[in-house]
Amino acid sequence: MVMEVTKDNFSEVIENNDFVLVDFWAPWCGPCKSFAPIFEAAAEANKDVTFVKINTEEQQELAAYFQIRSIPTLMAFREKIIVFSQPGMLPESALGQLISQVKELDMDEVRREIAEQEAGENAAAAQPSSA
Repeated sequence: MVMEVTKDNFSEVIENNDFVLVDFWAPWCGPCKSFAPIFEAAAEANKDVTFVKINTEEQQELAAYFQIRSIPTLMAFREKIIVFSQPGMLPESALGQLISQVKELDMDEVRREIAEQEAGENAAAAQPSSA
């Protein structure tokens, strides 16, 4: 099942589900309409994943927050961390591969990489610039 998400329930959905796949779409978008049945079929085949759609026309704050520039855009969250974000429609086989890869992620490793990246950025920011 695919659920519509709004700014009012987005945080709750991300907080309460291990793996959330988000489809940013709009009613006027041709590729979005073509992708919808592929997304819905994947939802049927992957009951352990939470599939949500965000209508960018109605949820402009969410679209702006995630800097959605083109639609459809697919975003995957694992344990509240964005692990994938890409504009464009995926064929069924590519969507299936993406879901498998996200399920197989070692989230401890992902968190460690994020911490190292943030530590590196903080260290770089603390360095005095030589002018």
